[in-house]
Amino acid sequence: MDSLSINHLNFSYDQKKILSDITLELDSGVFTGIIGPNGSGKTTFAKLISKLLKAEKKTVYLNQQDINDIKIADLAKSMAMVPQASSINYDLTVYEVVLMGRTPHMKRFQRESEADFNIVKEVMVETDTWAFKDRLIHQLSGGERQRVIIARALAQEPKVLILDEPVTYLDIHHQLQVMSLIKTLSSTRNMTIIMILHDLNYALKYCDHVILLSDGEVFQYGKPDDVVTIDHIRSVYNIDVNIIDHPVTKKPMVVF
Repeated sequence: MDSLSINHLNFSYDQKKILSDITLELDSGVFTGIIGPNGSGKTTFAKLISKLLKAEKKTVYLNQQDINDIKIADLAKSMAMVPQASSINYDLTVYEVVLMGRTPHMKRFQRESEADFNIVKEVMVETDTWAFKDRLIHQLSGGERQRVIIARALAQEPKVLILDEPVTYLDIHHQLQVMSLIKTLSSTRNMTIIMILHDLNYALKYCDHVILLSDGEVFQYGKPDDVVTIDHIRSVYNIDVNIIDHPVTKKPMVVF
């Protein structure tokens, strides 16, 4: 099972401090949400642990190996990133887009095998995208497209899946659909999920652990109920809220 360790992680843009001394152990097989106000460093943090930005040596470890020492092609076999918005400018079918996820497992000029095709079908069935496999990607709705991008990431067979606000531009129906899918993947695949979220109630409902960032630092990390509290929200977001039990799920719910 793949483990992700962050050890005194710092990062600056043009001498402006973005992240400061972050040290965390992200548990394998756990759904961890990252919350915090705009500008708190959430996306920068996700990019550093996925090697989209270069972290300092000996700060980010995957399976006790410095992420800087792992080749991108090898990293893609263990870790996948779903960005906030994905732009695909070619007339590719949904199936072709998902098949791209097998690239890290193939040698140069190697053609896809029967095993590759089976994996693609499996993840498309799992993400409920198989029914429109022959449609062009640009013909899909926002929710359908997001599930396709998640399917492409799953085709990499990652043990760690990082998602940057995957439901931001979706309507409520598709938001719930994607969140439920990710929660299911966390349990059925025993996959380590790290997701940036804006919605505090999604963090409470779906996440096992929550990281609350404030001004580039970890303000709190732990179980959702312990992190998303009235006092913490007031301190970090500078707003007053109430937290009540949801009438159906009985989970805590933030009321603004």
